[in-house]
Amino acid sequence: MSLFWRIFALNAVVLGTATALLLWAPVTVSVPVLLTEAIILVAGLVVMLIANAALLRIGLAPLDRLTKLMTTVDLLRPGQRLPAPGRGGIAELIRTFNAMLERLEHERASSSARVLLAQEAERRRIAQELHDEVGQSMTAILLVLKRSADEADEPLRGELHQAQEITRESLDEVRRLVRRLRPGVLEDLGLVSALTSLTGEFATHTGLRVVRRFDAGLPGLDQETELVLYRVAQEALTNAARHAEAGRVEVSLSHADGMVVLAVADDGRGTGIAREGAGIRGMRERALLIGATLDLTSQPQTGTQVRLAVPVPRKQQ
Repeated sequence: MSLFWRIFALNAVVLGTATALLLWAPVTVSVPVLLTEAIILVAGLVVMLIANAALLRIGLAPLDRLTKLMTTVDLLRPGQRLPAPGRGGIAELIRTFNAMLERLEHERASSSARVLLAQEAERRRIAQELHDEVGQSMTAILLVLKRSADEADEPLRGELHQAQEITRESLDEVRRLVRRLRPGVLEDLGLVSALTSLTGEFATHTGLRVVRRFDAGLPGLDQETELVLYRVAQEALTNAARHAEAGRVEVSLSHADGMVVLAVADDGRGTGIAREGAGIRGMRERALLIGATLDLTSQPQTGTQVRLAVPVPRKQQ
């Protein structure tokens, strides 16, 4: 039934009932109208309006649900749909909206995949240039400074040694940036070794206590899935260091019920409501690439936890 005929039928029921009551009820209207007759008519009108409002609310409830979904839908949380039983205008509208959501989610996932793949390619290019150009140039500067310091007299020798230390620290920072941009350990030794290296470096530079819990016998994952897990862990650790004011961070990697689950939890100040900044939305987009589910909880007493669940193909379990 179309929306027009639905509303027409509801109003017809109310008006028909009111007409039947006037025809068969022992009610008369005098001229002029008596007080009791006016009270009865007004009461009947109120009852008719209330019944009409209740029936319209029931009849238009699917539109209310559709409106609520429209205001809350998030393409980074796919799968939000409304049931559309039966036929008619409202059911067809809901089915059309569900189809539009599915199409938008597919297009968003495809565009996000292209963007993230381009970002990774750019990361690799920058890391390669830093390693080949900047790293080699700074290494050459270190050698020149060392040779000059060996031949120089005091106090110039001390100043050259100081310049050496500054250059060496800068070179170490460049190498650290290269590792963050292009996790070579991930490509060479796998996810567990890469996460171990990441958390160790994180603990060294932030001073936070990092606890690792990695299950043995994890199933093999493809390179794209491992990269997503690594980047999500990297972003979660960065957020914990920058915003959480935490003293302890736990990173776990487990396998159960056909899922590989990465969890990063800190004991910092939770917000009660997890704010969806660019970093969190970036993690959600990466999760969509591999069909994973990302959950984030943040409570003032327990801190923040990021949980990424990745389905494992049966042949790899």
